[in-house]
Amino acid sequence: MYKACIFDLDGTLSDTLNSIAYFANNALEKFGLAPIPTERYKILVGDGAKNLVRRMMEENNCNNEALFEKVFEYYNSTYNNDFLYLTKVYDGIYELLELLKSEGIKIAVLSNKPHETTTRVVGALFCEDYFDACYGGRDGIPLKPDPYALCEILKELGVAARQCLYIGDTKVDMQTGKNANITTVGVLWGFRGEDELRENGADIIVKKPIEIYEYIKKRP
Repeated sequence: MYKACIFDLDGTLSDTLNSIAYFANNALEKFGLAPIPTERYKILVGDGAKNLVRRMMEENNCNNEALFEKVFEYYNSTYNNDFLYLTKVYDGIYELLELLKSEGIKIAVLSNKPHETTTRVVGALFCEDYFDACYGGRDGIPLKPDPYALCEILKELGVAARQCLYIGDTKVDMQTGKNANITTVGVLWGFRGEDELRENGADIIVKKPIEIYEYIKKRP
């Protein structure tokens, strides 16, 4: 039986699309750049805040490095000051996590969102120490799809790769799981579609959170 489930955050546990779009567009408009349609952010996110802002600049055909630094700093600071604005947990997530915990299955979060923001969001949406491990992007640690941080969590939890599921909503998540030799679960309630998930190695595709628990219960 699986002993751990490690989750992506944005688009997997929490619906942050409107929140990200709001603060990102505020940052663009603050410095005279055009806002981007909210749905477009489903494609722009997933590789950390710096890559998000670079893509926002590219959408505006702007490669001014000094301006990038200003937009990045403003986006990060305003987001961190009100990180729960327009953010919610997806339906069925609380129930799934409680079922996993009741079975003695360890749960963790691994996000490319900056570490400080990740821990604050998770602590506010759930509670402090609800997860057995929680990490975002940290200085000196490569972002997903590099498997380094995921392997760190496995070691911290004391479980083998074969005993774990990695759950996410983008190709970056599927690639991360594959790079760590972990079974990957692609979720369809997040930011990307089924084709992207399958093309990048999703072992399982689920439409509802409860299906993750049902899959685990069926495994020997």
